[in-house]
Amino acid sequence: MTKVAIQGFSGCFHEEAARRFYGPTEIVECATFAEEFQALESGAADAVVMAIENTISGGLIPNFDLLRQHPVRIKGEVYLPIHQNLMALPGQRLEDIREVRTHYMAINQTRAFFEKECPWIKMVESEDTAKSAAEVAQEGLWGVGAVGSVIAAERYGLEILRSGIETYKQNFTRFLVLDDAIQVPQAQRTKASLCFTLPHKPGSLAHILTILSFYDMNLTRIQSLPIPGREWQYFFYADIKFDDYPRYTQALAAVRPLIEDLTVLGEYPSEI
Repeated sequence: MTKVAIQGFSGCFHEEAARRFYGPTEIVECATFAEEFQALESGAADAVVMAIENTISGGLIPNFDLLRQHPVRIKGEVYLPIHQNLMALPGQRLEDIREVRTHYMAINQTRAFFEKECPWIKMVESEDTAKSAAEVAQEGLWGVGAVGSVIAAERYGLEILRSGIETYKQNFTRFLVLDDAIQVPQAQRTKASLCFTLPHKPGSLAHILTILSFYDMNLTRIQSLPIPGREWQYFFYADIKFDDYPRYTQALAAVRPLIEDLTVLGEYPSEI
């Protein structure tokens, strides 16, 4: 059984994404994203499942750096619909709740519900949705709720007071699967994640994008992060989709002379 490192605790959305990709698996809980890679390098885990972006909150910027810093490659992705639920110890009503603890992303995704339906509730940021649910249950916190998944409510014996409280129902988080034991057949590779730098001169990025377009590459995401110690120069992280793998390799060959430090972070099947 594959041991998968996740950021978070039993019942969190990371666990749900890991089980969606692997099926039955052994979950290795990690407090931070950096600890996931430490678990992989120490042998405590065989693979990493890591959130990279959310349709509401945007990209998890520090995680792009982790992708560049570690040699393990992306072998898949999971788009998980995020349904947030307000839960508490059984026997309470919404009016009994005075405080809710949850991760900052869950706060961002549910703020409108609390402002409209229960403005008296104080929102308190915590490190993980599932851990907050566990604390409410294990410490018997009356009048304190948590926001998280149905799995978390079931696992910790909490009652869901309101379900589906996320502001936008099209709320998805994209998770990356990093696992060097997986060999993706070339015919199944329809997406690639790249990291590169560019010469510090006008039009360099536009030139690259024009070439990728010429080769029918669909740029689905581009993210820039500053390079420490090099003023106004950036790492670029790009996701591209394609239908023809040989044409993708031709596109890479065409842009390679124009860019610096190209790293292919992974080639894998696109889920959508």
